[in-house]
Amino acid sequence: MSLILPHVARGPEGRPPIVFLHGFAGDHETWIGQMIGLEHRRRVIAFDLPGHGAALEWPRIGHAGISAEAVIGSLGGLGIDRFHLVGHSMGGATATIVAMKLAEAGRVASLTLVAPGGFGPEINHRLLRRFAAATEEHEIHSLLEQFFGFEKPVPLAAARRIAEARRDPRVPATLARIAEAILDGERQKSFDLSRLSELPHPVRLIWGDQDRVLPLRQAHAVPGTVGVHVFAGVGHMPHLEVAREVTRLVAESAAAE
Repeated sequence: MSLILPHVARGPEGRPPIVFLHGFAGDHETWIGQMIGLEHRRRVIAFDLPGHGAALEWPRIGHAGISAEAVIGSLGGLGIDRFHLVGHSMGGATATIVAMKLAEAGRVASLTLVAPGGFGPEINHRLLRRFAAATEEHEIHSLLEQFFGFEKPVPLAAARRIAEARRDPRVPATLARIAEAILDGERQKSFDLSRLSELPHPVRLIWGDQDRVLPLRQAHAVPGTVGVHVFAGVGHMPHLEVAREVTRLVAESAAAE
């Protein structure tokens, strides 16, 4: 029997659920806005990926491929045969791998990627490494600002919450391990984006034009069959910066089934 990742599930069962995968150094709570916006119409499930949140002590921790294996096993353990998949950043890379692995099985109903990892070699490796190691509230707050658009204020409370979690020395140590697994020196490993056109379900891409982690130009290389939505003045966190709009796009992706 597969281990099941820690998760939160809300909403009515029946139609294929929407499964949310968070980004690097996040947890399931990053999707609270989307879950609240969608839970009245269908089941929503948000996982903590290996090495994050309540999955800090997960048996295997590393790059997006390892997370994808854990997600597939968890969905099987929960008896979920078909689902809509949403992923942000590292969770976007994880979601892409899940979709590619399950393409022939037809288990993914739609794929929505928010500023996903793996869409090109460029990545702000310095920011990721510094953010993984940071433990002091003021430093965390300063680094967090770089994840958002230039004019988007970052609440100090967000940095305080992260700093409290990182009082446990296992947290920054684990994030540092994951960062190195994601990175290849100053770059990140990337997908053959032409494979996106082979997926048997709709694929939607959401990006901010002020993303300082993963540059928007990576979205330009996707096949024409992929829907691309670009938000002006938004950074690497569209699901937080323009939460209602992202919720609407996720709902549209899931509407057909």
